[in-house]
Amino acid sequence: MKNIFGWLALLMLMMTACDLEQLPEATTSKVAVFSTEKGLELYANSFYNILPTANTVIRSDEMSDYAARTQVPDLLRESGFGAQQSSGWDWGALRNINYFIANCNHPAVSPEARRHYIGLAKFFRAWFYFDKVKRFGDVPWIGKPMEVNDPDLYKARDPRALVMDSVLNDLNYATANIRTVTDNSRSLVTKYVAYGLKSRICLFEASYRKYHNELGLQSTANQWFTEAASAANTVITEGGLSLSETGGTGKSYRQLFINKTPVTSEIMLAAVCDATLAVYNDANWWWTSATYGPRVSFTRTFINTYLNIDGSPFTNTAGYETMTFAQEVKGRDTRLQQSIRMGSYTRVNAGATEAAPPVFSYTYTGYQPIKWCLDDTYYDGGSRNDNSISIMRYAEILLNYAEAKAELGTLTDADWAKTAGALRKRAGITNGLSAKPTVADPYLRDNYFPEISDAVILELRRERAIELALEGFRFYDLVRWKHGELLTKTWNGFYVPALNVPMDLNEDGKMDVLFYKGTAPAPIAGVTFVNVSETISGGTNPQRLSNDTSGEITWLKNINRKWEDKKYLFPIPENDRLINPNLGQNPDW
Repeated sequence: MKNIFGWLALLMLMMTACDLEQLPEATTSKVAVFSTEKGLELYANSFYNILPTANTVIRSDEMSDYAARTQVPDLLRESGFGAQQSSGWDWGALRNINYFIANCNHPAVSPEARRHYIGLAKFFRAWFYFDKVKRFGDVPWIGKPMEVNDPDLYKARDPRALVMDSVLNDLNYATANIRTVTDNSRSLVTKYVAYGLKSRICLFEASYRKYHNELGLQSTANQWFTEAASAANTVITEGGLSLSETGGTGKSYRQLFINKTPVTSEIMLAAVCDATLAVYNDANWWWTSATYGPRVSFTRTFINTYLNIDGSPFTNTAGYETMTFAQEVKGRDTRLQQSIRMGSYTRVNAGATEAAPPVFSYTYTGYQPIKWCLDDTYYDGGSRNDNSISIMRYAEILLNYAEAKAELGTLTDADWAKTAGALRKRAGITNGLSAKPTVADPYLRDNYFPEISDAVILELRRERAIELALEGFRFYDLVRWKHGELLTKTWNGFYVPALNVPMDLNEDGKMDVLFYKGTAPAPIAGVTFVNVSETISGGTNPQRLSNDTSGEITWLKNINRKWEDKKYLFPIPENDRLINPNLGQNPDW
């Protein structure tokens, strides 16, 4: 739906869009658009451009603590990022929305219809501003379409609290006025999508205020946690959604991400792809190519957080540190086998189904993701994927509810059972489903959140990372929890017991990879050789073993990554500050 625009909506978008620092243009008559409900509908379609595209979602976790990648992101380099490299200060979409709200008042359209479409506009304005506040903190609040002589064209930024209060007002209007309709395409914003967005935004703002004491807003955090829990609870009790069980325990999770059409029981909003309309994404190309994408691979520190199938922490298992890949992936939360190449995973090649272990022409750590990737190799070259990509799903809402309640100290065993417990049950975990945890996992504390002693909050953070991995939440989860330093953790891979010994990664009887130093051994058919010498042609080798001749694979330890607290906010782009000096700059940039 969002990709099929009427000419009228396109015309209005062209007439009204501009950046905050650009002079507005004159418009033609508004009557043709605003005097009929059909005109409002066509115009409102233009707002959907604010939503992330399928490819944006697929790429959105490439900078996160659990993702090794080809290069260190500029933001994490010691002097690789500043106001000259910053971006995102674009405001054209906002003027388009404000123009609509200001003119959606024609008496020929029923008041109910006007409220519905204004609700949609305010939903998208809230989404727009949420993106801006996450990135920049204080931003100008603009609630009107500005004219050429408007003094607010060059106004200073407004305080975060004012902006977010305005966002909450927009969300409240949207949830109260967007119509209750059924959309089986999952491409339209509905009332319960608006409640879902409210839960997402309020949870972010609540935890940001709680953990970022430099804002001086900690006393207001619980108000936002309460709003988050209430909005999520509305989706849970009224939205008619449920966790999908399609395909059973070992398949239902991944099916959400590879299905051609959205799984409507759980997916609330999606970037819908359709081969008949030539609307594609490039997930396979991104996740399988040795050259196209950043070759994002999970780290071992993260993989260690997947529970055993009986609900016990994997890191309580004696000798887990030196388990090989084939050993460590057995008997785990089934979301692991639905997220990486392992065990019995197969791909279709020229009509034949073949075992598909991790491929070291792609992965740096051995943990190669498959979450968005179709199993047929036909899709691997170019933009060919026609699987629909989730933007919002019910599992997130369950986790938003549980975290908000846990932060408020009001999460009950029943709350746990219907949220995290239900997600773990779908993943095949057999214990700890009906009662909230009482023992804090020392691995999570030592490696992630040393200041958190509450077992429930720790486990919900584990659950959120695993359930929503590669869906675009992780970077800003770390930001709101004030744990940006986790982005500097070692990019580690699976354990290699010895050099020059081929390893069978999926236990199919065929050797897959061999690690060596110096001169490569004689070739072995079907085996990829990986050089882990200290130096290779051209300089220091970025791929080593932690104990030199054995140990965990490490990647890019030779390049320093540095976190500074100023990076919780991006700098205002220099060019925009030159146009409007009143914007100022974020601290320490």
